[in-house]
Amino acid sequence: MDLLARHAQNPSAFLALNSDTRIFSVPGVDGAIAYRPAGRRFLIQFGGVFAAPSEQGILLREFLDFGRESKRRTIAVQLTPEDTRLYAELDFTVNQFGSDYARRLDGFNVAGKKYVQLRNKVSRARREGLQVVEVGTDDVDAVDVTRLDQQLDALDKSWLRAKGRHVRELAFMVGERDGAAAGLRRLFVALKDGDPLAYVSFSPVYGERAGWLHDLSRRAPDAPPGALELIVLTAVERFRAEGAAHLHFGFTPFVGLSQDHECAARSKLVSRVIRLIADHGTGIYPAATQVAYKEKWGPDIIEPEYLAFQGGVSVRAVWSLLRLTNIV
Repeated sequence: MDLLARHAQNPSAFLALNSDTRIFSVPGVDGAIAYRPAGRRFLIQFGGVFAAPSEQGILLREFLDFGRESKRRTIAVQLTPEDTRLYAELDFTVNQFGSDYARRLDGFNVAGKKYVQLRNKVSRARREGLQVVEVGTDDVDAVDVTRLDQQLDALDKSWLRAKGRHVRELAFMVGERDGAAAGLRRLFVALKDGDPLAYVSFSPVYGERAGWLHDLSRRAPDAPPGALELIVLTAVERFRAEGAAHLHFGFTPFVGLSQDHECAARSKLVSRVIRLIADHGTGIYPAATQVAYKEKWGPDIIEPEYLAFQGGVSVRAVWSLLRLTNIV
């Protein structure tokens, strides 16, 4: 945790603390690499190298040697534009994978014609009697803590069923409610008559754009429109009062793709696969729906994020990545 606070610039870096993610480090280097094995041939690395710029190359080379010992190649996901040069220098192919969205909280408001629908949704949620609480912080009689986890588990299942049988929940690149780092996240829940109808989990963000990451969000199929929006506005008011500078909405794959963002070290095969899913993969991964939700908040920071393949690209490598992240 302290290491991320010192070195992490990636707004999603906190996800490196997810339960099933492994951490690689070497003696004498103040840094770490987060990863997961994928099958017998690959290591999927997350979020770049969390170390001082002068030590990132040292740590990444050590990690690649670690992979070679088990005859595994590395695939890196959610790299920032600043990460791409190092990976290209080490003979990775580097392609844009999607985009990251954020909004500055200084002067944040939802006034004006642009946000009429957003305000109407929030008003409706309030008229429906929804009450937003921060779990573990607000002392509210309506929250039955002993039942809440079970209720939220049931909400998760109903949320995924409502998305359709072909839609999968993104894995590895999204947060979780449980695990060792759960106490460092902030969970806001919309309640009606004591029952949770929606929630949003926020994770800390470090670096130059420190603040909070709108990470895991769920809404019951029978929740009134505006439940999530009411949660976010409630959380933003609290974050601003605490002095937070940014609200990050996180990474969405297959959106914001542009030739202007592509690297010289890109793979044409990977570009075609990503573009194919972006254009025709709505039933597999709802990227358009996700980005529409993020854009309604008027993000003023939108940046590309990348993935990189060590030693070139193969169909097996692409397939392993899509399987681990649960995209297919």
